[in-house]
Amino acid sequence: MRQRLSSEPDRYRGRRRVPTPPRSRYAAVVTTAFVGAGVVALGAGALPDAKAVSPSALADLEKAAATSEDLSARAADAERASRNDRGDDGLASTLAAAPEVWRLPLENYSFTSPYGMKWNKLHAGIDLAAPEGTPYSAVHAGTVTKAGWFGGYGYCVIVRHADGTESIYGHSSKIVVSEGQEVKAGDQLGLVGLTGHAYGSQLHLELHVNGKPTDPIPYLRDRGVDIQLQVDDLYAGVAAS
Repeated sequence: MRQRLSSEPDRYRGRRRVPTPPRSRYAAVVTTAFVGAGVVALGAGALPDAKAVSPSALADLEKAAATSEDLSARAADAERASRNDRGDDGLASTLAAAPEVWRLPLENYSFTSPYGMKWNKLHAGIDLAAPEGTPYSAVHAGTVTKAGWFGGYGYCVIVRHADGTESIYGHSSKIVVSEGQEVKAGDQLGLVGLTGHAYGSQLHLELHVNGKPTDPIPYLRDRGVDIQLQVDDLYAGVAAS
């Protein structure tokens, strides 16, 4: 056992000496302490003293906040009213105005008869069964060239489109457009019925391309409308318009 040196302090008797931390760690600890104290001091200086705020200033702030909330509420009400004026189909109406958009002629129907030979003669269109009085609309923008009685078609509407293609809507119970009228895709033309040579309440739809009857199913499908699946794509052709 070595003798205690006279230079060793008495306070180390019977105790384990805690090693002094490395200089780098010591510096880091001290620096962190100073930085933290500085942040606290700055934060305390930045906070306003509630006692020093004028009551009139607080009242002005509350009034300004209430005014801002009122203006926001009025703006929200105006936007809702604008949407209601446009209707839930505001986007559909906007897109329908584009010249390349094609739409389904009506909703909630049963596809009953395709294009092709029927009873030894050409059935030049397709039949879509729906309750009498169901509204139907234009599949594409154009000009109404016929709106009235048309033989076996019964009350009929014919719309001529910009490229010369014609869409024919037969067996109507009522027509709500007139000849010479401009219509957009989705605009109502009439009501489903069973006038003319119809076997039940239905809409008879024909498409004539270059003056000749054309199967509406593939023609419309190429333009984003699937008659059989009752699906139309409002965006079809919009990018090119």
